Amino acid sequence: MAKPRSPGFKLFIAAALAVALAIPLLMVYALVYDRQEQSETAQTAISSGWGGAQILTGPVLVIPYDAESVETFTENGKETSRTVKTVKELFLAPETNRVTTDIKPQRLKKSIYESVLYDAVNSGTAHFALPADFDRYGIPRGALRLGNAELRFGISDARGLQAASKVAVNGAPLALQPGKGLAASGHSGFFTFVDWSSTQPLDVRYDYVVRGSKSLTLVPRGGETVWDTKSAWQSPSFQGDFLPVDRKIGAGGFTARHAVTNLALGQALVMTEDPRGPELDGSGKYMPVSASVSPREAGVTGLSQAASIGLVEPVDLYSQVDRSVKYGFLFIGFTFLAFLMFDVIAGARVAAAEYLLTGAGLVLFFALLLAVAEVIGFTPAYLVAAAAITGLLTAYSAAVLKSWVRARIIGGLLGGLYATLYVLLNLEAYSLLIGSVLLFVALAVVMWATRQIDWSAPRGEEDGAGQDGAGVA
Repeated sequence: MAKPRSPGFKLFIAAALAVALAIPLLMVYALVYDRQEQSETAQTAISSGWGGAQILTGPVLVIPYDAESVETFTENGKETSRTVKTVKELFLAPETNRVTTDIKPQRLKKSIYESVLYDAVNSGTAHFALPADFDRYGIPRGALRLGNAELRFGISDARGLQAASKVAVNGAPLALQPGKGLAASGHSGFFTFVDWSSTQPLDVRYDYVVRGSKSLTLVPRGGETVWDTKSAWQSPSFQGDFLPVDRKIGAGGFTARHAVTNLALGQALVMTEDPRGPELDGSGKYMPVSASVSPREAGVTGLSQAASIGLVEPVDLYSQVDRSVKYGFLFIGFTFLAFLMFDVIAGARVAAAEYLLTGAGLVLFFALLLAVAEVIGFTPAYLVAAAAITGLLTAYSAAVLKSWVRARIIGGLLGGLYATLYVLLNLEAYSLLIGSVLLFVALAVVMWATRQIDWSAPRGEEDGAGQDGAGVA
């Protein structure tokens, strides 16, 4: 006859097995991360011939000017100075820049992976004029080579530029040239030559279409920048250092307006340096400058601030599966606790191997959820995986606990857990509160049910015999 084991020892065995199952849970967690990386790689491959996350900036008028600098060097043991003439560039931002963008999204699939691409149809007007206080910038007007000015537009991934691009200055169309973009977009883009010898104000009208994916970012330059956007996409993500002053999101898509002044940018209209661009992470999401430095420091350090719109999926299945895996230990804990209660209170003997097999089924749920979600979406996959595992473990519990009545309790417990988890995944703001309340209730129930148990006393086979006459139906 096997030596009787105390309830405390059974509790220790169940807890040890639950902790051991954290290893396969971590393996599933790593699998989610690996599959997410594969998805991102596939999405990059889909958009490789289309265009990546786009950063737009401009127009900016770039004027070369003559400058002198004094160099000091040592020759034959003596310090000698000489004046060196160089040609530098002056960057003049428009007084006003108004841009209208129509973002036309579309989906493209490769195997089971899908990427959201777009055509951004941009139309705008900009007004340029030399500031009345230009002399304060320390550059003589006579040093400006106004006849050799260039009007530059920045596009971070110029592969996405379409043939419909055109620019007109004071009503006269100009021929466009590739390259010579602005630093904010990685010096990629296009430009046109402008003879500004008259120094009369310039009114610029431009139209261009750019293809991209994931997100569209605009770097404001000028005294006032107004960016109006519209799209049929129903789930935009407004990011960046500047949020829309007005937005509307509905079943037909969204409209938004950004309005930014140079006071908010911390940049003068006239600059001798071209501020470098913002940064995007691997998913195309804009990383705000304001998260690391103040707007004033951004102007000093040569950083560009921007407004960004991300075309996000309504449900990111990998983040949903990732969050659900984090609750895996609670599933194991609640189920093992139910088995333990039947063991120490109702007399149903549950072996260590039966705990282990049940735990394996609970872990399998998350792997099954991930695999099916990649094919049919998160919500249908969740229903399929939950129904499959609940049915499997309910049938197995009938054999382990020697009763279909007890098995139905296990099935009801699992069904309630899966329903609760789905609610937690969709109520992110209250997930901690709801989870904490459920744990408190579960602990209170267990403490009440086990209040008369002597955890250190061995329990013989006679304990619990006849406590539940229901056999396996």
